[in-house]
Amino acid sequence: MILRIPEEKDADAIARAYADPQVARFVPFVPLEYSREDALNWIAAAQVVWDEGGAKFVITDRDTGEVLGATLLKPPDRFGNSEVGYLLAPWGRGRGAATAAVRALTDWGFAHGIPRIGLITDVENVPSQLVACRSGFTREGVLREEYATRDGARHDSIAFARLAGDPGDPTDPFLPFFPGGFPSGSLTDGVVRLRPLTPGDTDEYHAMQSDPQMYKFSVPPEAPSYADSVMRCRYAGMWWLAGQRVELAVRWAETDTFAGHLQLMGVLPPLGQAMVGYSLLPEYQGRGVMTRAVGLLASWTFEHTGIRRLVAGTAPDNVASHRVLERAGFVRELLVKDLLPGPDGTRIDDVQWARTR
Repeated sequence: MILRIPEEKDADAIARAYADPQVARFVPFVPLEYSREDALNWIAAAQVVWDEGGAKFVITDRDTGEVLGATLLKPPDRFGNSEVGYLLAPWGRGRGAATAAVRALTDWGFAHGIPRIGLITDVENVPSQLVACRSGFTREGVLREEYATRDGARHDSIAFARLAGDPGDPTDPFLPFFPGGFPSGSLTDGVVRLRPLTPGDTDEYHAMQSDPQMYKFSVPPEAPSYADSVMRCRYAGMWWLAGQRVELAVRWAETDTFAGHLQLMGVLPPLGQAMVGYSLLPEYQGRGVMTRAVGLLASWTFEHTGIRRLVAGTAPDNVASHRVLERAGFVRELLVKDLLPGPDGTRIDDVQWARTR
């Protein structure tokens, strides 16, 4: 991979790269019909970036010279800080080019006296967040409604940064993605399939969680707002990569239909502990679906993460959930009085369970 200053001969490749729907989705103000003229204007603007103290390159294949994407180091602000940005064309993905480019440009910026370089990416752009982690950047938090798309909708972003004094080592996620990556990776035993919750699951997830028979055992025992359901499905990849939680759609493998929801939450790396929670549509109850799903998740967790202890909590009268946990290898440990919020301000007991590696 080589970074070089863009030239007029790169216009066609740049136009093709920016025409990709994924680029248009995550890069604000990109024209929907990106033309060669737009690419020529982009190339001409590179000189302005350089004049103001920044840097703008195309990312090219070392052997063939083919343009794979582009990267930018913004001119320093009044504190001397900068921000890195990048994009890859569809044909340039999957070979580590973005990570190599961001690492090279970040090191170049530090060598030129920049003390801090930020990296901002959409909450749903998990591949970009992976680039940040692999490039030695530290996740700093969520920027609420940080930018707007062409339809006027405002979106959250994830802020990363790297300091000149940081070691810059790649960050290995505490919770690795399923084989196949996010969002296509899955686990299955041939009867049920677990795959990451995505925005495409929002309506089915929300409908299920709005059923009083589903949410009566939730904490708190009330239906989520539609906005909450949207956020859960949009944030699932970011939460997973950040090591905070795993949100899964449980699907009936034969037809790939939505059957329920399973989550790994309350992740505590110092303790090696996490909590399991789940909901299952009535039409799939009584078939052993959730027992299979919890068993699959537990086996994956113990094999691929540092978690050594899984816990779960159930209401004393939630007999169906007790049976799921027993069949999935959990052992009842204790009863905690008045732990959970009940309806109308009441409190209910919590039966606590655990399964260890």
